[in-house]
Amino acid sequence: MKKIGFLSFGHWTPSPQSQTQTAADALLQSIDLAVEAERIGMDGAYFRVHHFARQLASPFPLLAAVGAKTKKIEIGTAVIDMRYENPHYMAEDAGAADLIAGGRLQLGISRGSPEQVIDGWRYFGYQLGEGETDADMSRRHAEKFLDLLGGKGFAQPNPRPMFSNPPGLLPLEPYSEGLRERIWWGAGSNTTAAWAAKLGMNLQSSTLKYDESGEPFHVQQAAQIRAFRSAWKEAGHARTPRVSVSRSIFALVDDRDRAYFSQGGKDEDQFGYIDGPTRAVFGRTYAAEPDVLVKQLKDDEAIGEADTLLLTVPNQLGVAYNAHVLEAILTTVAPALGWR
Repeated sequence: MKKIGFLSFGHWTPSPQSQTQTAADALLQSIDLAVEAERIGMDGAYFRVHHFARQLASPFPLLAAVGAKTKKIEIGTAVIDMRYENPHYMAEDAGAADLIAGGRLQLGISRGSPEQVIDGWRYFGYQLGEGETDADMSRRHAEKFLDLLGGKGFAQPNPRPMFSNPPGLLPLEPYSEGLRERIWWGAGSNTTAAWAAKLGMNLQSSTLKYDESGEPFHVQQAAQIRAFRSAWKEAGHARTPRVSVSRSIFALVDDRDRAYFSQGGKDEDQFGYIDGPTRAVFGRTYAAEPDVLVKQLKDDEAIGEADTLLLTVPNQLGVAYNAHVLEAILTTVAPALGWR
């Protein structure tokens, strides 16, 4: 395990039990948690994007703010729902945020998960092409986004511009060199993982995927990672790809941890349906004493296959407690997994 980061969904709830009661709380605490994560030596700060929900939605202002407040930590998403994105506008926002961060963005994109409203992307002005599904549209948007990140000119310049232009067709600005190689695809199946590999995207695999064999979640996820690497090799890309997996992991090191998580963790995989007729498998939550966690995580085949582990955090418990959760993993569990 080369890198460990956190993944926040950025929930907020106007409830006295929540320490994150407003959208402002969620955004400002996300910045503060990234600063704390960098301080304790964590490798990455990642954020989930959901629309029409009391969660983090528009990622680029947050990513830019985190980039301005930190120096070393990777800053990413897991994932941006490409059904909702204008690839041209997104390429400009991503380039600007990456330049502010000094080239530290790691952008996870995907078709996304079922949303709070029916076909929410329609409210953003997008329509399906003839015979197209929303998954097809998300991949179409993604391919255009990747093409734009290459920085090639495509727009015919005005012969009487307000400002002088360089020669030739004009690209989008600002251009951030290297960002194209730091795009990840959140794959829910082996097929989409192989598709991402062919396009030269890194792989993000979360705590759920389509059930393709009936085997335990971590076994299916490890097979997905191997399928991705095989397709990458077949495509002939020169660089080595990165692969991340997400997990809910809590080291029980004090009474607070035991009160929150000793009885609440789901210690078995779950099978169910989240999007139409397709059956999915959901990964378990790990919550145990550090020595027990080490043994459990070493038996997790997908963690063994990946190079990056993203730890989901209970962000509504506040920045201080979440920093404690992360530091407990880094100090009591991560070294035994080969980190650092």
